[in-house]
Amino acid sequence: MALTTAGTRLEERWRGILAVHARTMCEIDRVLHPHGLGASDFEVLDILASAPDEGGLCRVQNLVGRVHLSQSALSRLIGRLEKDGLVQRSVCAEDRRGVWVALTGKGRRLHDEVLPLQREVLQRTLGERYKDR
Repeated sequence: MALTTAGTRLEERWRGILAVHARTMCEIDRVLHPHGLGASDFEVLDILASAPDEGGLCRVQNLVGRVHLSQSALSRLIGRLEKDGLVQRSVCAEDRRGVWVALTGKGRRLHDEVLPLQREVLQRTLGERYKDR
């Protein structure tokens, strides 16, 4: 009985996490939509905006582990962002199989414009729930 109860509590916690994630992503999508972005688009821009020590460059393979998308979905997303002039891709000189991606000036300006909107959503949906954790 104790195992079932512990398992049930763990499952309830997991479902709670998923529900908070879904609500948060939907709300981020809603507030960013007027700016032509979705939550995943913003996540890539946000990671690139904070890319350390590479002149703002980030290898696409490093993004895969940080964004909750498959490699192919991430490639399509980067392609859309590039088409919109928000990022630029380049081949890695050291490893021609590698691809670098970086924000353009337009991408950085859009990121700076919508960052407060995304942070407001996070504060509303996660602020009190995850305070001091």
